[in-house]
Amino acid sequence: MKPWFASFAIAALFAALPAHAEEVIRLGNLKFAHYGAVSYIKEIAPKCGIKVEERIFAKGLDIMPAIIAGEIDVAASAADAAVAGRAGGAPIYAVAGFAKGGIRILVRPDLPAKSMVDLKGKKVGVARGGAQELILVAELAKAGLTWSEQPGKDVQIVYMAFADLNQALMSKNIDAMAQSEPQSSQALNKGFGRELINPYETPLGEPIRTLVMSEKFYGTRKAEAQKFMNCFMQATRLFIDHPAVAEKYVRENMFKNQISKEDFDDAIGNSPYTYDLSVEHIQTTTDMMMQYKVGKMVKPPVAKDWVKLDLLEQAKKVTEAK
Repeated sequence: MKPWFASFAIAALFAALPAHAEEVIRLGNLKFAHYGAVSYIKEIAPKCGIKVEERIFAKGLDIMPAIIAGEIDVAASAADAAVAGRAGGAPIYAVAGFAKGGIRILVRPDLPAKSMVDLKGKKVGVARGGAQELILVAELAKAGLTWSEQPGKDVQIVYMAFADLNQALMSKNIDAMAQSEPQSSQALNKGFGRELINPYETPLGEPIRTLVMSEKFYGTRKAEAQKFMNCFMQATRLFIDHPAVAEKYVRENMFKNQISKEDFDDAIGNSPYTYDLSVEHIQTTTDMMMQYKVGKMVKPPVAKDWVKLDLLEQAKKVTEAK
């Protein structure tokens, strides 16, 4: 074989192989207004030198088995679900925040309740395994109330899917609910829910939604992990700086015009986009989960062992340099 032909053949072989930057990054996400910037990453991914495929899950806890099975590389989740997942053996690192708040505690408009104490003897709906559950039980404890799924305690908790809570409150099958956004804002704007309290006055403050990465992706594809984080920062800054872009994408692409402008504005007003996260916030979340037996963890993970913020700090430097 002539030298020039051999060189040509080798070049052709490498050209036929997929570029490393084109390896797919598999993103797990949820369908909520404040998860919009995470969803938007796939739209701008090619400009970031990566390819992202998004898979929507019903709730954060559902993503953890997919990570354990090696089907998801990066995921958006409530911090509670991430903590419970890590405790349950999910090989994940918490690498950033992406939204804060996002919860309302609502009651039926005809219920003469003015505080959490007034929920004694009532049924309260909530989705299991997320920030809304932890906030609810923390507020019940703060009010001196007991709770259980079964009758006999001060408050009976009814666990159901996010999508079913609004209908249950509207039909008066429950008296109150701890609901996420934008569903809680829809309940307010359509008049079948009334906000009871500000739920951010526990030691947790505003719960921070958490971006997690599989240990394998973080450890073996570090360059792509950094590109993903840089892309996440770009998407988040765009949504923060240009609310009209965020509204259009969330309302039209994610919700197919099923939520109004008022619903979106109220939802993001209660769950603003962010990117910051701290070891302290994850540790507080973990401690409160143990205190109120949310997540049923046998051995709670220590935040400093699995909160990795180096990619976020580097992404901040890249963004600030532009």
